[in-house]
Amino acid sequence: MGGLSAQQSSSSCALVHQKLASFPYPRPLIIEDRVTLDEAKAALARGRHVVLVTPPAPEQAGELWVLLAPSPPDAESGAAARAAPAALIICSDDVSAAEWVAAAPDSVRVHAVTGLARTARLLKAGSISLLAGAVKDLAALVARSALKLGAVSTVVLAWPEQFAAGEHEAALDTLLGETREAHRIVLSWNPAALGDFLERHARRALVVGTAPVDDTGRPLPPIAPARYAIVAPSRRAAALRDALDALDPKRPFVWEGGPLDAPAETPDTVLCLRLPTRQQFATLARLGEPVAFVTAAQLPYLRSLAAPLTLLRLPGETDRARDRGEALRAQVAAVLEAGTIDAELALLDPLFDHFDPAEVAAALLALRRETTTEKRETGPPEPAAGWVKVFVNVGRKDRAAAKDLVGALIREVGLGKGDIGRIDLRDSFTLVEVADRAADRVVRGLTGVTIKGRRAVARLDNTGGNRKP
Repeated sequence: MGGLSAQQSSSSCALVHQKLASFPYPRPLIIEDRVTLDEAKAALARGRHVVLVTPPAPEQAGELWVLLAPSPPDAESGAAARAAPAALIICSDDVSAAEWVAAAPDSVRVHAVTGLARTARLLKAGSISLLAGAVKDLAALVARSALKLGAVSTVVLAWPEQFAAGEHEAALDTLLGETREAHRIVLSWNPAALGDFLERHARRALVVGTAPVDDTGRPLPPIAPARYAIVAPSRRAAALRDALDALDPKRPFVWEGGPLDAPAETPDTVLCLRLPTRQQFATLARLGEPVAFVTAAQLPYLRSLAAPLTLLRLPGETDRARDRGEALRAQVAAVLEAGTIDAELALLDPLFDHFDPAEVAAALLALRRETTTEKRETGPPEPAAGWVKVFVNVGRKDRAAAKDLVGALIREVGLGKGDIGRIDLRDSFTLVEVADRAADRVVRGLTGVTIKGRRAVARLDNTGGNRKP
């Protein structure tokens, strides 16, 4: 915590810090019917899937390491174990994947996919036993034939509430389909919201932990009000300093996870550097209104605990800049108050690990300004000199539509709409007309991309009549 320990604080601002509990946990995890971790591990060995109820934070999933404790490899499986990771942790993004490296106990080595080239090299060398990665990154490694899913014995789905639906759904279905024989451990803070997903991918799973529902199966109500700030895990210490500057408390209580011991005196501010369980949040709320530092992906979980939930504005670059664009700020405020930006926050969440959220917002405004200026100065795009047909091995039988091809060309290849021509969708393939100058980029960029659950292969069409003015 740097300069924020209790000994270094002044007497007028004595910080009380609670440290993380040591690993492993000394007690069995108890749920309905008093199921222990040993019993859950035995169920996995028998081929039954397990759902572990836990807040969406790797540091709160310590029981996972007990379930992942390796068994001695036999002679037949030894070669396969060297050729691929024994276990896979599927996450929402690369920032979440990197958190698993820090959360793992000393005896466990986790490699997070933060660079495809390096990960592919380590996989080829057989140096990875536990791999954590975002859906899109793992799918890309499979497309490169760097990741062999056949030898993976355990798949951990780290809070699929964050990524089971949406743009990565098809890629996730493909990954799970190719690891059908692997044991499944699903980490979830709200299993009731994953009914259809669990039915398809972890049927009849043993639920370990207490789901946030009452005796009738209805979701439990929020416990108490709280404030929050969206902060990347690597910036929590800096955010804590900013919060202390903004709130100027006399008796702050800083909780960093682990057991909650009653402070010597009643705090006037409660700051949570870790994501609490429901029980921990209730205890913290009795001390005072908690201030939680969370990632964008964790915000829906925090909403289930706290109401009303109020944004804590931390001092940053925006406080040192001249106010401008009152009308734009009013529009942004209206969107924020409507509370409909969860998907956008999750999309931008990886950037918060490297940049201040205010800087991310400023960059988006800069892009908006550049796009507006470019349209005004250049006018409509000039027509392409010629068109080229590209063959793609995805068609109607794959449940693909023209919009799926257009979306892949724009998102994955970075093509502008003006460079996309006619799309001729057939039963087993599609012919896509693209601008002559972009043809090679389309072939390279589209190959390996997952479209409607199928890895695409693109090449220039060789049926003749390809180039035309």
